[in-house]
Amino acid sequence: MQGFRFKHYIADKTSRFDELFKLFKQVITHTSGDVQEALDWMRELDKEYELTDKDYTFDDFINDLKKLGYLRDKNDGTGGMTITPKTEQAIRNNALEYIFGKLKKGAVGNHKTKFTGKNGDEISNNLRAFEFGDAPQSIAMIESLKQAQINHGLDDFKLTESDLLVGEQEFKTQTSTVLMIDISHSMILYGEDRITPAKMVAMALAEMIKRNYPKDSLDIIVFGNDAWPIRVKDLPYLQVGPYHTNTVAGLELAMSILRKKKAGNKQIFMITDGKPSCLKENGEYYMNSFGLDRRIVNKCLTLAAGCKRGKIDITTFMVARDNYLMDFINEFTEANQGKAYFTGLKGLGEMIFRDYTNKKRKKI
Repeated sequence: MQGFRFKHYIADKTSRFDELFKLFKQVITHTSGDVQEALDWMRELDKEYELTDKDYTFDDFINDLKKLGYLRDKNDGTGGMTITPKTEQAIRNNALEYIFGKLKKGAVGNHKTKFTGKNGDEISNNLRAFEFGDAPQSIAMIESLKQAQINHGLDDFKLTESDLLVGEQEFKTQTSTVLMIDISHSMILYGEDRITPAKMVAMALAEMIKRNYPKDSLDIIVFGNDAWPIRVKDLPYLQVGPYHTNTVAGLELAMSILRKKKAGNKQIFMITDGKPSCLKENGEYYMNSFGLDRRIVNKCLTLAAGCKRGKIDITTFMVARDNYLMDFINEFTEANQGKAYFTGLKGLGEMIFRDYTNKKRKKI
């Protein structure tokens, strides 16, 4: 008997622990790594939605988290718990799957460029006639046989040098990226949590680069009144502070980091929701939260132009829609000849992913 046999779809069975752990990874990101707060939230959800039962209680779930190495007791004598590096890795994997979905496995290395030649890294789909000195492995045999059939016919079939076609080889280049995250107070104002999606994007981007482009580099910096670098492992614990927005300090630090990189392509991704309202000169802060202060704005524009001269592209992801702020970002983008996306929080990760992977690269 031939043909297809259809039956009712039966989903893969997921253990109760796996279901709860998936929720735990999302909640712990929102609580900035505060285990007790995350567990308290989950207990409330358990009461309302009956996530556990007598066969698998919430205490059983906590014991499994400890047993599997996702939680450990603190050493400060408080009796509390903290997440482990294993959990941090699981959170990054969760962010990658949540934002980018299942990625197609790419070639180990880097990003393709528009440049081709004889000494490239990878065969492309573009064909050209064979030339003396081409490597034998670059010959496209099937296409060459087709070309020979067209040139000589089946009755007098033969394969000559003039029938050979080779695939153009594509050069690939490394990319150094600095991700700037705004942690000023406005990132949690008006009842909207903007910092958590920014953290999710950063974790997903870091995991994606590690998996698909291991030769690329990603540095993450945060900026409020000042700017400083953070490690990927610090992202789950990142919180907004009572800060102004010192975009100038963030750009200066990003430029300093990228100057030391040897990659052929350098870029800055900046996630922000507010206007620049602070800078530091001669060891003193100058702050102005009212409107757009031209003293601060002009310094930002000068740095944007400096990045352009240094061949550093800036892509701004603006999660606010105020007209005067959009005007500033347009002016800033023009000074750098970069790009800007005026977006809400939804789809932010997908936009950064597409920009990173699809951007045309320049020849080293």
